[in-house]
Amino acid sequence: MKAVVFTLGCKVNEVESASLMAALEERGFEVLSELGPADIYVLNTCAVTREAEKKSRQLVARVRKFNPGARIYVCGCAAQKDGERFAARGVSFVGGARDKQRVIAAICGDERCPDSLPEPKQVRTRAFIKIEDGCNNFCSYCIIPYLRGRVTSRPAEDIVREIERCPAEEAVLTGINISAYGTDTGTDITSLVRALEGCGKRIRFGSLECTVIDEDFLSACARLGRFAPHFHLSLQSGSDSVLRAMNRRYTRGQYLEKCALIYSFFPEAAITTDIIAGFPGETEADFADSLSIIDSARFARVHAFAFSPREGTAAWNMRDIPADVKEARLHALLQAAERASHAFVSSRCGQVREVVFEDFAEGFTGGYTQDYIKVYVPGKHCGRAEVRIERPRADGALASLVDKL
Repeated sequence: MKAVVFTLGCKVNEVESASLMAALEERGFEVLSELGPADIYVLNTCAVTREAEKKSRQLVARVRKFNPGARIYVCGCAAQKDGERFAARGVSFVGGARDKQRVIAAICGDERCPDSLPEPKQVRTRAFIKIEDGCNNFCSYCIIPYLRGRVTSRPAEDIVREIERCPAEEAVLTGINISAYGTDTGTDITSLVRALEGCGKRIRFGSLECTVIDEDFLSACARLGRFAPHFHLSLQSGSDSVLRAMNRRYTRGQYLEKCALIYSFFPEAAITTDIIAGFPGETEADFADSLSIIDSARFARVHAFAFSPREGTAAWNMRDIPADVKEARLHALLQAAERASHAFVSSRCGQVREVVFEDFAEGFTGGYTQDYIKVYVPGKHCGRAEVRIERPRADGALASLVDKL
Protein backbone atom coordinates (compact mmCIF):
# COMPACT_ATOMS: atom_id res chain seq x y z
CA MET A 1 0.00 0.00 0.00
CA LYS A 2 1.25 3.45 -0.90
CA ALA A 3 0.51 6.43 1.33
CA VAL A 4 1.14 10.16 0.94
CA VAL A 5 1.47 12.36 4.02
CA PHE A 6 1.19 15.95 2.79
CA THR A 7 1.79 18.95 5.03
CA LEU A 8 0.71 22.56 5.07
CA GLY A 9 1.80 25.08 7.69
CA CYS A 10 4.42 25.33 10.38
CA LYS A 11 7.49 23.35 11.41
CA VAL A 12 5.47 21.64 14.14
CA ASN A 13 3.16 20.23 11.47
CA GLU A 14 6.20 19.07 9.52
CA VAL A 15 7.63 17.28 12.57
CA GLU A 16 4.29 15.64 13.32
CA SER A 17 3.91 14.58 9.68
CA ALA A 18 7.36 13.01 9.80
CA SER A 19 6.24 10.99 12.84
CA LEU A 20 3.10 9.91 10.97
CA MET A 21 5.29 8.78 8.08
CA ALA A 22 7.52 6.79 10.44
CA ALA A 23 4.46 5.12 12.01
CA LEU A 24 3.09 4.11 8.61
CA GLU A 25 6.47 2.80 7.47
CA GLU A 26 6.64 0.66 10.63
CA ARG A 27 3.33 -0.86 9.53
CA GLY A 28 4.59 -1.75 6.05
CA PHE A 29 3.40 1.21 3.99
CA GLU A 30 5.41 2.84 1.23
CA VAL A 31 5.22 6.50 2.27
CA LEU A 32 5.86 9.69 0.30
CA SER A 33 5.69 13.35 1.31
CA GLU A 34 4.83 14.82 -2.12
CA LEU A 35 1.48 14.62 -3.88
CA GLY A 36 1.17 11.83 -6.41
CA PRO A 37 -0.76 8.59 -7.04
CA ALA A 38 -1.42 6.67 -3.81
CA ASP A 39 -3.94 4.46 -2.03
CA ILE A 40 -4.12 6.59 1.11
CA TYR A 41 -3.63 10.32 1.70
CA VAL A 42 -3.02 11.95 5.08
CA LEU A 43 -3.52 15.71 4.84
CA ASN A 44 -2.02 17.68 7.74
CA THR A 45 -3.74 21.06 7.49
CA CYS A 46 -3.13 24.64 8.63
CA ALA A 47 -5.44 27.42 9.83
CA VAL A 48 -3.04 30.24 10.66
CA THR A 49 -4.62 32.42 7.91
CA ARG A 50 -7.81 32.27 5.86
CA GLU A 51 -5.69 31.49 2.79
CA ALA A 52 -4.10 28.54 4.59
CA GLU A 53 -7.56 27.20 5.48
CA LYS A 54 -8.70 27.57 1.88
CA LYS A 55 -5.64 25.69 0.59
CA SER A 56 -6.27 22.98 3.18
CA ARG A 57 -9.82 22.41 1.93
CA GLN A 58 -8.70 22.47 -1.69
CA LEU A 59 -6.24 19.65 -0.97
CA VAL A 60 -9.10 17.14 -0.85
CA ALA A 61 -10.05 17.86 -4.47
CA ARG A 62 -6.40 17.87 -5.54
CA VAL A 63 -5.63 14.40 -4.23
CA ARG A 64 -8.81 12.95 -5.72
CA LYS A 65 -7.44 13.82 -9.15
CA PHE A 66 -4.62 11.34 -8.51
CA ASN A 67 -6.94 8.59 -7.26
CA PRO A 68 -10.72 9.18 -7.05
CA GLY A 69 -11.12 6.05 -4.92
CA ALA A 70 -8.38 6.79 -2.42
CA ARG A 71 -9.04 6.96 1.29
CA ILE A 72 -8.38 10.46 2.65
CA TYR A 73 -7.53 11.22 6.27
CA VAL A 74 -7.51 14.86 7.39
CA CYS A 75 -5.90 16.24 10.55
CA GLY A 76 -4.29 19.45 11.77
CA CYS A 77 -5.50 22.91 12.69
CA ALA A 78 -7.91 23.50 9.79
CA ALA A 79 -9.56 20.15 10.48
CA GLN A 80 -9.77 21.06 14.18
CA LYS A 81 -11.34 24.43 13.40
CA ASP A 82 -13.91 23.34 10.83
CA GLY A 83 -14.12 19.56 10.70
CA GLU A 84 -17.66 19.54 9.32
CA ARG A 85 -16.57 21.18 6.08
CA PHE A 86 -14.01 18.43 5.55
CA ALA A 87 -16.48 15.70 6.52
CA ALA A 88 -18.90 17.07 3.93
CA ARG A 89 -16.26 16.37 1.28
CA GLY A 90 -16.57 12.65 1.90
CA VAL A 91 -13.19 12.00 3.52
CA SER A 92 -12.60 8.82 5.50
CA PHE A 93 -11.49 10.51 8.73
CA VAL A 94 -11.34 13.97 10.26
CA GLY A 95 -9.02 14.47 13.23
CA GLY A 96 -7.71 17.51 15.02
CA ALA A 97 -4.52 19.37 15.78
CA ARG A 98 -3.45 17.02 18.57
CA ASP A 99 -3.57 13.25 19.14
CA LYS A 100 -2.51 12.59 15.57
CA GLN A 101 -1.90 8.96 16.50
CA ARG A 102 -5.67 8.60 16.01
CA VAL A 103 -4.95 8.87 12.28
CA ILE A 104 -2.78 5.74 12.47
CA ALA A 105 -5.47 3.90 14.44
CA ALA A 106 -8.08 4.83 11.82
CA ILE A 107 -5.91 3.82 8.85
CA CYS A 108 -4.85 0.50 10.32
CA GLY A 109 -8.10 -0.37 12.02
CA ASP A 110 -6.48 -0.55 15.44
CA GLU A 111 -9.04 -1.07 18.17
CA ARG A 112 -6.87 0.86 20.60
CA CYS A 113 -5.25 4.15 19.65
CA PRO A 114 -1.44 4.08 20.13
CA ASP A 115 -0.24 6.17 23.06
CA SER A 116 2.21 8.14 20.93
CA LEU A 117 3.85 8.38 17.53
CA PRO A 118 7.44 7.28 16.87
CA GLU A 119 10.22 9.83 16.62
CA PRO A 120 10.51 11.19 13.07
CA LYS A 121 13.30 9.92 10.88
CA GLN A 122 15.90 12.68 10.66
CA VAL A 123 18.26 13.61 7.87
CA ARG A 124 21.96 14.26 8.40
CA THR A 125 21.64 18.05 8.23
CA ARG A 126 19.07 19.81 10.40
CA ALA A 127 16.65 17.96 12.69
CA PHE A 128 13.53 19.72 13.96
CA ILE A 129 12.84 18.59 17.51
CA LYS A 130 9.37 19.28 18.92
CA ILE A 131 9.71 20.22 22.59
CA GLU A 132 6.14 21.33 23.36
CA ASP A 133 2.65 21.85 21.97
CA GLY A 134 0.04 24.50 22.61
CA CYS A 135 0.04 28.16 23.64
CA ASN A 136 -1.42 30.09 26.58
CA ASN A 137 -0.91 33.60 25.18
CA PHE A 138 -4.16 34.20 23.24
CA CYS A 139 -2.89 37.09 21.15
CA SER A 140 -5.92 38.88 19.78
CA TYR A 141 -5.16 38.01 16.14
CA CYS A 142 -4.27 34.32 16.60
CA ILE A 143 -6.58 31.31 16.31
CA ILE A 144 -3.92 28.70 17.14
CA PRO A 145 -4.35 28.55 20.97
CA TYR A 146 -8.03 27.70 20.43
CA LEU A 147 -7.05 24.82 18.14
CA ARG A 148 -3.86 23.50 19.74
CA GLY A 149 -4.90 24.03 23.34
CA ARG A 150 -2.79 24.80 26.38
CA VAL A 151 0.96 24.27 26.68
CA THR A 152 2.06 20.65 27.05
CA SER A 153 5.81 20.10 27.40
CA ARG A 154 7.84 16.99 26.62
CA PRO A 155 10.10 15.64 29.38
CA ALA A 156 13.60 17.06 29.05
CA GLU A 157 15.18 13.60 29.14
CA ASP A 158 13.11 12.53 26.10
CA ILE A 159 14.22 15.62 24.18
CA VAL A 160 17.89 15.12 25.06
CA ARG A 161 17.71 11.44 24.11
CA GLU A 162 16.12 12.23 20.73
CA ILE A 163 18.76 14.86 19.94
CA GLU A 164 21.63 12.59 20.94
CA ARG A 165 20.27 9.72 18.84
CA CYS A 166 19.51 11.63 15.67
CA PRO A 167 22.22 11.75 12.96
CA ALA A 168 21.75 15.44 12.15
CA GLU A 169 24.50 18.01 12.67
CA GLU A 170 22.02 20.62 13.93
CA ALA A 171 18.97 20.33 16.18
CA VAL A 172 16.31 23.04 15.94
CA LEU A 173 14.06 23.24 18.99
CA THR A 174 10.54 23.88 17.77
CA GLY A 175 6.96 24.00 19.04
CA ILE A 176 3.89 26.20 19.03
CA ASN A 177 5.33 28.45 21.77
CA ILE A 178 8.70 27.11 22.90
CA SER A 179 9.24 30.08 25.23
CA ALA A 180 6.49 28.58 27.42
CA TYR A 181 8.30 25.25 27.66
CA GLY A 182 7.99 23.84 31.18
CA THR A 183 5.29 26.21 32.43
CA ASP A 184 3.00 23.19 32.79
CA THR A 185 5.56 21.05 34.62
CA GLY A 186 7.31 23.51 36.94
CA THR A 187 10.44 23.98 34.86
CA ASP A 188 11.47 26.31 32.01
CA ILE A 189 13.38 26.51 28.76
CA THR A 190 16.58 27.64 30.52
CA SER A 191 16.65 24.34 32.41
CA LEU A 192 16.21 22.48 29.12
CA VAL A 193 19.15 24.38 27.60
CA ARG A 194 21.32 23.41 30.57
CA ALA A 195 20.33 19.77 30.03
CA LEU A 196 21.62 19.99 26.45
CA GLU A 197 25.20 20.84 27.43
CA GLY A 198 27.54 18.31 25.88
CA CYS A 199 24.98 16.88 23.43
CA GLY A 200 27.41 17.44 20.55
CA LYS A 201 24.90 18.99 18.14
CA ARG A 202 24.65 22.57 16.97
CA ILE A 203 21.56 23.87 18.82
CA ARG A 204 19.22 26.44 17.28
CA PHE A 205 15.89 27.78 18.52
CA GLY A 206 12.67 28.23 16.62
CA SER A 207 10.56 31.30 17.35
CA LEU A 208 11.02 32.84 20.81
CA GLU A 209 9.13 35.48 22.78
CA CYS A 210 11.28 38.37 23.98
CA THR A 211 9.93 37.81 27.50
CA VAL A 212 12.07 34.66 27.84
CA ILE A 213 15.31 36.54 27.18
CA ASP A 214 17.28 37.20 30.37
CA GLU A 215 20.85 36.76 31.62
CA ASP A 216 20.27 33.23 32.93
CA PHE A 217 18.86 32.04 29.60
CA LEU A 218 21.63 33.66 27.54
CA SER A 219 24.32 32.39 29.90
CA ALA A 220 22.98 28.85 29.48
CA CYS A 221 23.05 29.29 25.69
CA ALA A 222 26.64 30.55 25.82
CA ARG A 223 27.72 27.43 27.71
CA LEU A 224 26.46 25.09 24.99
CA GLY A 225 29.31 23.54 23.07
CA ARG A 226 27.85 24.41 19.70
CA PHE A 227 25.19 27.11 19.80
CA ALA A 228 23.75 28.94 16.80
CA PRO A 229 23.34 32.57 17.96
CA HIS A 230 20.23 33.10 15.87
CA PHE A 231 17.20 34.41 17.77
CA HIS A 232 13.88 34.56 15.95
CA LEU A 233 12.33 37.02 18.37
CA SER A 234 8.64 37.46 17.58
CA LEU A 235 7.66 41.15 17.43
CA GLN A 236 4.46 41.66 15.32
CA SER A 237 4.46 45.47 15.67
CA GLY A 238 6.83 48.28 16.64
CA SER A 239 4.00 50.36 18.10
CA ASP A 240 3.07 50.21 21.78
CA SER A 241 -0.61 50.93 21.10
CA VAL A 242 -0.82 48.15 18.49
CA LEU A 243 1.05 45.74 20.79
CA ARG A 244 -1.57 46.40 23.48
CA ALA A 245 -4.38 45.78 21.00
CA MET A 246 -2.67 42.55 19.96
CA ASN A 247 -2.45 41.43 23.62
CA ARG A 248 1.32 41.17 23.34
CA ARG A 249 2.94 41.33 26.77
CA TYR A 250 5.82 43.75 26.21
CA THR A 251 6.48 47.27 24.94
CA ARG A 252 8.67 48.49 22.12
CA GLY A 253 11.23 49.67 24.66
CA GLN A 254 11.30 46.33 26.46
CA TYR A 255 11.74 44.48 23.18
CA LEU A 256 14.71 46.65 22.21
CA GLU A 257 16.23 46.11 25.68
CA LYS A 258 16.08 42.35 25.06
CA CYS A 259 17.79 42.80 21.69
CA ALA A 260 20.55 44.81 23.35
CA LEU A 261 20.98 42.09 25.98
CA ILE A 262 21.35 39.46 23.25
CA TYR A 263 24.03 41.53 21.50
CA SER A 264 25.89 41.96 24.79
CA PHE A 265 26.22 38.16 25.06
CA PHE A 266 26.52 37.43 21.34
CA PRO A 267 27.85 40.47 19.43
CA GLU A 268 27.54 38.60 16.10
CA ALA A 269 23.99 37.35 16.78
CA ALA A 270 21.33 37.33 14.09
CA ILE A 271 17.95 38.54 15.33
CA THR A 272 15.06 37.83 12.98
CA THR A 273 11.39 38.58 13.47
CA ASP A 274 7.80 38.73 12.20
CA ILE A 275 5.86 41.96 11.65
CA ILE A 276 2.17 42.27 10.76
CA ALA A 277 1.12 45.13 8.48
CA GLY A 278 -2.30 46.70 8.80
CA PHE A 279 -3.57 45.45 12.15
CA PRO A 280 -6.99 46.99 12.99
CA GLY A 281 -6.57 50.52 14.28
CA GLU A 282 -2.96 50.83 13.09
CA THR A 283 -2.29 54.49 12.23
CA GLU A 284 0.42 55.88 9.97
CA ALA A 285 2.40 56.76 13.09
CA ASP A 286 2.02 53.20 14.39
CA PHE A 287 3.22 51.82 11.08
CA ALA A 288 6.15 54.24 11.09
CA ASP A 289 7.15 52.71 14.43
CA SER A 290 7.17 49.26 12.83
CA LEU A 291 9.39 50.51 10.01
CA SER A 292 11.84 52.31 12.29
CA ILE A 293 12.32 49.38 14.69
CA ILE A 294 13.83 47.34 11.85
CA ASP A 295 16.93 49.54 12.03
CA SER A 296 16.79 50.06 15.80
CA ALA A 297 16.81 46.31 16.48
CA ARG A 298 19.34 45.62 13.66
CA PHE A 299 17.23 42.77 12.31
CA ALA A 300 18.97 40.27 10.07
CA ARG A 301 15.71 39.23 8.45
CA VAL A 302 12.07 40.27 8.72
CA HIS A 303 9.08 38.11 7.75
CA ALA A 304 6.30 40.56 6.88
CA PHE A 305 2.60 39.69 6.62
CA ALA A 306 -0.63 41.55 6.03
CA PHE A 307 -3.19 41.18 8.81
CA SER A 308 -5.63 38.33 8.18
CA PRO A 309 -8.78 38.40 10.37
CA ARG A 310 -9.59 35.04 11.97
CA GLU A 311 -13.12 34.28 13.09
CA GLY A 312 -13.17 33.33 16.76
CA THR A 313 -10.36 35.68 17.80
CA ALA A 314 -10.70 39.01 19.60
CA ALA A 315 -9.43 40.87 16.52
CA TRP A 316 -12.30 39.45 14.42
CA ASN A 317 -14.60 42.04 16.01
CA MET A 318 -12.16 44.92 15.45
CA ARG A 319 -12.69 47.24 12.52
CA ASP A 320 -10.39 46.19 9.69
CA ILE A 321 -8.48 48.82 7.72
CA PRO A 322 -8.84 49.12 3.93
CA ALA A 323 -7.19 46.40 1.85
CA ASP A 324 -5.26 48.90 -0.27
CA VAL A 325 -3.74 50.45 2.86
CA LYS A 326 -2.68 47.03 4.13
CA GLU A 327 -1.18 46.20 0.75
CA ALA A 328 0.80 49.45 0.59
CA ARG A 329 2.14 48.98 4.12
CA LEU A 330 3.07 45.38 3.43
CA HIS A 331 4.97 46.48 0.32
CA ALA A 332 6.87 49.09 2.35
CA LEU A 333 7.69 46.50 5.03
CA LEU A 334 8.96 44.04 2.45
CA GLN A 335 11.23 46.69 0.95
CA ALA A 336 12.61 47.60 4.39
CA ALA A 337 13.09 43.91 5.16
CA GLU A 338 15.07 43.41 1.96
CA ARG A 339 17.35 46.34 2.80
CA ALA A 340 17.92 44.98 6.32
CA SER A 341 18.77 41.51 5.04
CA HIS A 342 21.21 42.90 2.46
CA ALA A 343 22.90 45.08 5.08
CA PHE A 344 23.23 42.15 7.48
CA VAL A 345 24.83 39.86 4.90
CA SER A 346 27.08 42.67 3.64
CA SER A 347 28.37 43.23 7.18
CA ARG A 348 29.51 39.59 7.25
CA CYS A 349 31.40 39.65 3.94
CA GLY A 350 34.98 38.45 4.37
CA GLN A 351 34.18 36.66 7.64
CA VAL A 352 34.45 32.89 8.19
CA ARG A 353 31.41 30.93 9.35
CA GLU A 354 30.57 27.31 10.06
CA VAL A 355 27.96 25.90 7.68
CA VAL A 356 25.91 22.73 7.76
CA PHE A 357 25.35 21.72 4.14
CA GLU A 358 21.82 20.72 3.14
CA ASP A 359 21.15 20.72 -0.58
CA PHE A 360 22.78 20.78 -4.01
CA ALA A 361 21.42 22.46 -7.14
CA GLU A 362 22.82 24.09 -10.28
CA GLY A 363 26.44 23.54 -9.27
CA PHE A 364 26.18 24.97 -5.73
CA THR A 365 25.75 23.38 -2.31
CA GLY A 366 23.58 25.34 0.09
CA GLY A 367 23.43 25.42 3.87
CA TYR A 368 22.95 27.69 6.86
CA THR A 369 25.59 29.38 8.98
CA GLN A 370 25.30 29.80 12.76
CA ASP A 371 23.79 33.25 12.20
CA TYR A 372 21.23 31.94 9.69
CA ILE A 373 22.73 33.10 6.42
CA LYS A 374 21.90 30.72 3.60
CA VAL A 375 25.24 30.34 1.82
CA TYR A 376 25.95 28.82 -1.58
CA VAL A 377 29.35 27.24 -2.18
CA PRO A 378 30.53 26.08 -5.64
CA GLY A 379 30.71 22.31 -6.03
CA LYS A 380 29.10 19.41 -4.23
CA HIS A 381 29.74 19.13 -0.49
CA CYS A 382 28.23 17.46 2.57
CA GLY A 383 28.50 17.59 6.36
CA ARG A 384 30.07 20.63 8.04
CA ALA A 385 32.61 23.13 6.78
CA GLU A 386 34.06 26.56 7.36
CA VAL A 387 33.28 29.02 4.60
CA ARG A 388 34.11 32.65 3.86
CA ILE A 389 31.18 34.94 3.04
CA GLU A 390 31.96 36.58 -0.31
CA ARG A 391 28.97 38.67 -1.36
CA PRO A 392 25.17 38.87 -0.96
CA ARG A 393 22.77 37.15 -3.30
CA ALA A 394 18.98 37.24 -3.47
CA ASP A 395 18.24 34.83 -0.62
CA GLY A 396 21.57 34.71 1.20
CA ALA A 397 25.23 34.87 0.18
CA LEU A 398 27.81 33.35 -2.10
CA ALA A 399 30.68 31.80 -0.14
CA SER A 400 33.96 29.97 -0.69
CA LEU A 401 35.14 26.81 1.07
CA VAL A 402 37.82 27.36 3.73
CA ASP A 403 38.03 23.96 5.44
CA LYS A 404 36.03 20.76 5.92
CA LEU A 405 35.09 19.95 9.53
